This record gives sequence, structure tokens and C-alpha cells, in this order.
Amino acid sequence: MRKTLLLLLSGLLGCGCLVCAKESGRRNYPDPKRFEKSIEQFEAADRQDPPPLGAIVCIGSSSMRGWHGTIREDLAPFTVIPRGFGGSNMNDARHYADRIVLPYKPRAIVLYEGDNDVAQRIPPAQIAETFRAFAMKVHAELPTCRIYVLSIKPSIKRWDMWPTMEKANALMETMCREDDRLVYVDIATPMFDAEGLPKPEIFKEDHLHMTRSGYELWRDALKPILEKRER
Repeated sequence: MRKTLLLLLSGLLGCGCLVCAKESGRRNYPDPKRFEKSIEQFEAADRQDPPPLGAIVCIGSSSMRGWHGTIREDLAPFTVIPRGFGGSNMNDARHYADRIVLPYKPRAIVLYEGDNDVAQRIPPAQIAETFRAFAMKVHAELPTCRIYVLSIKPSIKRWDMWPTMEKANALMETMCREDDRLVYVDIATPMFDAEGLPKPEIFKEDHLHMTRSGYELWRDALKPILEKRER
């Protein structure tokens, strides 16, 4: 009888664990090692031409990568180190921070992630938690480094995901209010038209990545904040 009760209790506990896991909504991020070659390319470039210390590192997914061509000019006179790698998510940025962020001892970081996280069905709370982990990793080595997190952008291709993106944005914005070293930058609002839809003219044919007009909106949202806090 006692053995039967123990088996029943064990089964109930097992079911409870499954329910908790299901209700938590957490999902596994893809393995960051899929970007190893991209990171090695950054490291090889660093050995050949070491970036300056104390600059502003700009890290993120393909939307950040697409800004590489003009970001130095757009954010001048600040010294910028572009480190976007397409397809990345918040966990990838966290994972590789000790190789393409921390070695430069940046005064500040501009971070754009979350877009691919949502597409990979990572829940908003988990995205925010991973952003916190990124910040903690940075501040463990660089306690005064400021992190400017760009809001997740709306896009035509991922418009059905926008409600989830809004939730993640709200959580990251709240987190930034709790720490003066974290700054939430709303790049999303300027990307909407008068009807509350993503402006079609700022997107390329894939309806996901941006044209120069889109990056001009990002520049105009970010640069005044940098000028106020980084001078």
C-alpha cells in the first residue's frame, strides 16, 4: 500500500513539474556556436587592426549589421565599433560579449536584439531576462559602462508578431528605469505611419530589413541621447 502511494505521489509530482515547465513558456535558444565563424572573422580583423579602447560598441542582429556602412558617419563624432552579426538574438549577444564587446573596454554599448528572439518564439519575459544577463555580464567587468538598448522594431514581414514585441519592449524599458546605466531607446515609434502601421518606404523588398531611410530614423532617435549622455 505504501509503495503504491509513493508511486502515485511521484507521478503527481512529475506531472506538476511538466505543468510548471509548460506554464513557464520558456524555450531553448539556438546554439550560439552557429556564429563561430562570424566571431572569428571579427577577432581576425581585431588582430590586424586593433579597435580603440573606450569607444562605443554597436552589437546586434542583421538590422545592426545593415547599419555598418554608415553608422560611423551617422553617430560621429563618437568613435564607434560596429559588431552586428546577422541572424543573432539576445542570447548570442550575451554569449559572445566576452569576445566582441568586453575586450574593447567600451565606454558604452548600443544593443539591438529581440527581433529574431520573437521570431524564434522566445517569450518576452525570457528575452528581458537574457537582456539582464547581458547587462550583468558587461557590468561584472565594466561597472560604469552604459548600455543603450534599442527597442525591437516593427516590420511588415513580422507584423503579426508585433504584440509580442511590444511586451518585450515594455519589459526592457521597465528594466532600464531601474538602472541609470541602462537606457531604453525607442526607435519603433518613428517607424509607424499615420495609420499606426510600419512605413513601407523604409523597408527593402523582403519587408524586414531597412533602407537608408529607416536608418536615418534610428540615427535621429539615438544620436541626441548619446549627445546628452556621452559628452
